[in-house]
Amino acid sequence: MLSSHCSSNQQQQRQVLWGIPLPRNQIYSSCQSMANGSNKKRLTRGNLQRLRTGINSGAAKTDGVNHVAAASRTSTTQSEATTHDDKLIQHYVPTFVMLPLGVVTAENVIVDKAKLEKQLKELKAAEIDGVMVDVWWGIIEARGPKQYDWSGYRELFLLLKKLDLKIQAIMSFHQCGGNIGDNVFISLPQWVLQVGETDSDIFYTNRAGARNKEYLSLGVDHLPLFGGRTPVQMYGDFMKSFRESMADFLESGLIIDIEVGLGPAGELRYASYPETQGWAFPGIGEFQCYDKYLAADFKEAAAKAGHLEWELPDNAGEYNSRPDQTAFFRSNNGTYITEKGKFFLTWYSTKLLLHGDNIIDEANKAFLGCKLKLAAKVSGIHWWYNHPSHAAELTAGYYNLPDRDGYRPIARMLSRHNAILNFTCLEMRNSEQPAYAKSAPQELVQMVLSDGWKEGIEVAGENALARYDADGYNQILLNARPNGVRPAMEREKKLRMYGVTILRLTDDLMRPNNLDLFKKFVRKMHAEQDYCPEVSKYGHEIDRLVRSKPKLRTEELLESTKPSEAFPWDGETDMPVEPVGVFARFLRTISSIFSTDSGQRE
Repeated sequence: MLSSHCSSNQQQQRQVLWGIPLPRNQIYSSCQSMANGSNKKRLTRGNLQRLRTGINSGAAKTDGVNHVAAASRTSTTQSEATTHDDKLIQHYVPTFVMLPLGVVTAENVIVDKAKLEKQLKELKAAEIDGVMVDVWWGIIEARGPKQYDWSGYRELFLLLKKLDLKIQAIMSFHQCGGNIGDNVFISLPQWVLQVGETDSDIFYTNRAGARNKEYLSLGVDHLPLFGGRTPVQMYGDFMKSFRESMADFLESGLIIDIEVGLGPAGELRYASYPETQGWAFPGIGEFQCYDKYLAADFKEAAAKAGHLEWELPDNAGEYNSRPDQTAFFRSNNGTYITEKGKFFLTWYSTKLLLHGDNIIDEANKAFLGCKLKLAAKVSGIHWWYNHPSHAAELTAGYYNLPDRDGYRPIARMLSRHNAILNFTCLEMRNSEQPAYAKSAPQELVQMVLSDGWKEGIEVAGENALARYDADGYNQILLNARPNGVRPAMEREKKLRMYGVTILRLTDDLMRPNNLDLFKKFVRKMHAEQDYCPEVSKYGHEIDRLVRSKPKLRTEELLESTKPSEAFPWDGETDMPVEPVGVFARFLRTISSIFSTDSGQRE
């Protein structure tokens, strides 16, 4: 709260300096007051930055609706006759927004359609390229096996078509609820859960026997336990039905991307860190292979290797253990570096790879001939990355160590399907993480994106947690174009992400000050170019999907585990988001008034 002992002018000055919105008529008088007396000394570079923020926020709050309307009119005019810089457009990175998890409810209806349409119009005015949306198995096939109801999603897609927003559709075969950021609950179909009532081993299971109903264990991928169908067949049938029911949207090019759900939160990983079972950051998580099906598979694999005596790990700690509290992950002679440990980790991670490969192959068959790209998401498990064991990555199924690349085999698997590798935690910086977590999100992102590019596939990404600040946006911009927008001839390889999706459409994102900064972020992602509907201009032609290449042998996948240097990254983006407001011209005038020498600049 501002002190009641301040004069009116003093209150206004503090509001401007601290970034608290002011009406426009007060902004001008406050700036005049700051020009006098001792206040002039206070208008430092940092204060000018806060002044700028105050102007932005105040303007947005006083006439934000008019700006949206104007932006919408401008966008319409630009789309009719827009010219782009031939060089800069090559650095355009399409930018999408993830829709709310429960945008279509468990009852298969859109939540508050009028409000959603209003928000989407504002995002369209911000020149986003499209949206990403979860298509929940638990909603569509809720009534029974092969009883699909696409009505809610058809209504949603019609709205998106009306607004000319492209769609990235996630085939969400997991439960909504139980992961970081989940605020709604949508279970797997009840008829699937009923099978688990008599056979709970269909779910991922930790050593203590706790079952996780977020996603079916990959141990049952090929077992006909669900009315004669296997999980892989159920996922394939779901995707075929999606194609049939959404044929008009697919043929028109509205749906450009199918992300195939491959595990909890839709990610290719084991359910190793469930909040529903008490996990908290930065716990190492637990291996999830103690259901009877995966346990039997391991025993069979160990027997073939001549080690019938080997058992699944019993010394890897609990969800919230630290690596050096366990015999398996400890730095000094942990089990993970023994022959037995290496065998287990190779088996555990390879099962995950093959699981992803099999389901993406089903997606390829389901969408064969459609003009779209397939994609798979990999989780950004950045905590304990700087510990020798990489414990949290190992429990999730990513066998990544200082002397072993755990992500390039995933990229190689995706390359046979020409699928996009979608990675998370693009917004995170090392300096923002607690030291005790030994976290390194920047190195992790650099490694994974480089692995994708080395395998010749496209890479895309998301922020892991919702945030609306310039620092987060600038880190995303750096990762989207690691070497900036310098002419391509200055480097051997032009590094550019295929696209970025921002989590997510919320009331917080739509607050005037947040939306204003987001618009600037989108503009930077587009390399300072207007929205470009002609994807060929920036090299994103989408061909009709052809059949995947022949299946890779396990040995071919594992050959790629040999570590190699990541591509170099610049220290910071060369197109940063700066909170310059709608009154930038006025701010430049004020800046020049208070500059006392040539070195005092914004």
